[in-house]
Amino acid sequence: MSTGVVLLNFGEPAEPTRENVVAYLERIFLNNAALEEADTEEEKRERARQLAERRAPGLIEEYEEIGGSPLKPQAEAQADALADELAERGYDADTYLGMQFTEPFIADAVEAAHADDVDRLVALPIYPLCGASTTIAANEELREAADDLDWDVPVAEITGWHRHPRYNEIRADNVRRFADAHGLDLRDSATELVYSAHGTPRHYLEEGSRYDTYVEEFCDVVGRKLGVDSYSLGYQNHENRDIPWTEPEVEDVVEELGDDDSVERIVVEPISFMHEQSETLSELDDELREEAEEVGLDFYRVPVPHDDDRFKSVLGDLVEPFVGDFDPGYYQYRQCQCSDSPDAMCLNAPVERI
Repeated sequence: MSTGVVLLNFGEPAEPTRENVVAYLERIFLNNAALEEADTEEEKRERARQLAERRAPGLIEEYEEIGGSPLKPQAEAQADALADELAERGYDADTYLGMQFTEPFIADAVEAAHADDVDRLVALPIYPLCGASTTIAANEELREAADDLDWDVPVAEITGWHRHPRYNEIRADNVRRFADAHGLDLRDSATELVYSAHGTPRHYLEEGSRYDTYVEEFCDVVGRKLGVDSYSLGYQNHENRDIPWTEPEVEDVVEELGDDDSVERIVVEPISFMHEQSETLSELDDELREEAEEVGLDFYRVPVPHDDDRFKSVLGDLVEPFVGDFDPGYYQYRQCQCSDSPDAMCLNAPVERI
């Protein structure tokens, strides 16, 4: 039985043209239209266009500064690495890359798998921490794409997977190696480890998303593996709409640390990212660095371990029960509590006590 594994991703424009960026932003804002009231589809589209036009100039400038987003080639490399890993494990599986907001879109990936006549699909979001507008939305889009093709194909949906032990090891090792390479002691009271996580509208948390809980527990475990007693957590919010977002904002965290005379430097770990992109290369490396230096803090940013050789084995473990056709519970999968789909499985759900 052949399997198509679709690696689901957010996407970013590789070329920072106005046409590309505006279209990208419109898709994002339309996808999150429920955050504001609108009576008709036309009103939703018009609001998305207005928000995109307003945000585009600043984002184009960010992309120009970093030379375009490297997200797509990094994601393609991960898909290729997973294909090699599954072949080494003896499985008949093809991998496909599908993006939520840039090409190749999720529908393109599903169409490619359909053309290859695979027998089943596995949806694998490359979002370590399960979120409503990322993980859950991407899985829903994949199911809809299959329905649009009138393709009655079995679909296994993976959601939260940040608890995978080797993934925790990768993140902790990556921070440790970076600190060692720069002569930094993370246990020194003058050095503060700052986790920076992608923000999310509080609307999704109020609707039942556990994203903030997952972020907090992941930060705690990675900190314990590093032997760090004290750390700070901030969110990178994108306040294009006048709605509440996750708190505290990472900029506020840095400003507060600047007021602490005992702290001389910060080591920023982009804990929720599995690719380098505008949020890391521009928002952190340029904007947050500038804010840190303005308040007298030395700034160090940990690179995202997107090309760690061990990551392909993490992805291989995540999909193995579904391509190997054995009980996902053997790998500690349980029914996802963040998704309405009966086919969604995660590593985050609590164990049922008998």
